[in-house]
Amino acid sequence: MGFDQIPAAFYFFAAALAVPFLPKGWPRGAFMLAVPILVGYNIWQMGFGTFATMPFMGFDLELMRVDSLSRVFTLIFCLAAFLGNLYAWHVKDTVQQVAALLYAGSAIGACLAGDLITLFFYWEGTALASVFLIWARGTQGAYNTGMRYLLIQIGSGVILIAGVALFYRESGSIAFENMTADMMNGSLGTWLIFLSFGIKAAFPLLHNWLQDSYPAATVTGTVILSAFTTKLAIYALARGFAGTEILIYIGAIMTLFPIFFAEIENDLRKVLAYSLNNQLGFMVVGVGIGSEMALNGTAAHAFVHILYKALLFMSVGAVLFRTGTSKASELGGLYRTMPLTATFCLIGAASISAFPLFSGFIAKSLILSEAAYKHYDFIWLILVFASAGVLSHSGIKIPFFTFFAHDSGKRPAEAPTHMLLAMGITAALCIFIGVVPNALYSILPYAVDYEPYTIAHVVGQLQLLLFALLAFGILFRIGMHPPEVRATNLDTDWLYRKMGPSVVLTCARGVAIIWTYCADLTLSKLWKLTERLYRTHGPEGRMARVWPTGSMVLWLAVILAAALLVNFI
Repeated sequence: MGFDQIPAAFYFFAAALAVPFLPKGWPRGAFMLAVPILVGYNIWQMGFGTFATMPFMGFDLELMRVDSLSRVFTLIFCLAAFLGNLYAWHVKDTVQQVAALLYAGSAIGACLAGDLITLFFYWEGTALASVFLIWARGTQGAYNTGMRYLLIQIGSGVILIAGVALFYRESGSIAFENMTADMMNGSLGTWLIFLSFGIKAAFPLLHNWLQDSYPAATVTGTVILSAFTTKLAIYALARGFAGTEILIYIGAIMTLFPIFFAEIENDLRKVLAYSLNNQLGFMVVGVGIGSEMALNGTAAHAFVHILYKALLFMSVGAVLFRTGTSKASELGGLYRTMPLTATFCLIGAASISAFPLFSGFIAKSLILSEAAYKHYDFIWLILVFASAGVLSHSGIKIPFFTFFAHDSGKRPAEAPTHMLLAMGITAALCIFIGVVPNALYSILPYAVDYEPYTIAHVVGQLQLLLFALLAFGILFRIGMHPPEVRATNLDTDWLYRKMGPSVVLTCARGVAIIWTYCADLTLSKLWKLTERLYRTHGPEGRMARVWPTGSMVLWLAVILAAALLVNFI
């Protein structure tokens, strides 16, 4: 049986089963690096088409469909799995290693799914596997966060399968294709599928699981988490809802609101989580525009984003690994003893800020140019403003407060060799793609006829970036830049983490008070009635022959109605 007859995800699943039986150390580490290389190479060599079908409960499931869109996401997922496993070379925890392979395999399987039922199984697989990367931290806070994360991710899958069932009843199909027309015709199933994708893509008001969970994971777990879940959702949106105009406005909002949270956040891994939400917004806008150029921009931006975001999480993770903290208020001056990590962090910062000659510049340009070409002028202005905001909170804040700014007095050792190697490869890719954009453009879903390095484009981008740098410098100099202090910043998750339980508890107390009052009143009436009957008929047993038909029956009815009401509530 050839490779094209076995779903690519199954190689990761088989590897996950084999890992516990391999010796810890370099044999296991080398094995985990070989799996994504093997799968990525074979996907690269395969032609386009549908492979590995399987009958299931009367359906013909398409377990592996390779086309121009699924291939680019599968390749970057394989690359991310390789870099994440290299970065985590020192990890000896079998649970984390197995979870990383299952997680990557589920994400790759979902990208290659040709039908919605197969997508659902892999969709839930990403949730079940990834939560162990949070729980592996071993703290009570990580356990609580993991439970919240799991509930939301599993909930997304429940909504997805409900949508699939309704969509099948409405259309008679389970094909994973573009569903925009069905959505516009008011299909409830399609709207549920859209909502499920939106939860995983961290739409506004559905985003808090991201900032809650990613910083709570282990040092290596956060790097791996940043690569798969949200980008899988972007792929699903591009596959199922390309050209859905509402996504343009959802994406625009996504690019804006995280900027302000990221500026005042002290935990640098949470800053990067907000920044991730901001970058997803650019991709969602591209999906909403839906043209070939916009979808190329979405795929390209997802590709480079996985790289430079991983690089930033790696550098902050290396600092956390060496110092035990990722709080900006407790860091600074680390360039003295961690110069290579600082350099790699600066490359990641330049990439996410879209400096010319770095990967972000050649990918983000596709979406911005297409927004302008399609006359979404206001959206284009929002994206330009958001680009300046990205420079402020990720391009400047992360490296500045981690490695420069004030001297924290900490003198940690440089990151371990395997971490430096993972960061070095990722940084080299960020520069290579920025310098040779056709290397990425050649694998995008559609033919690319675009030149990012025009004088007007380069000069305009440099003006924007230099203005943002100047603004940061002035604000920091005069003391108006938000200070890095220990604080808890409130986001909309307060509604369900604090307000929600308080409202439920208050309502429960109110019901309890009413119930207690009614019960006390009923018992008091019954006692008085019993006492009156006792006085009337005496203690000789004649009471048993007297059955009152008035108040006794009434109060028994009240008790029964109250009991039924409480059970109903």
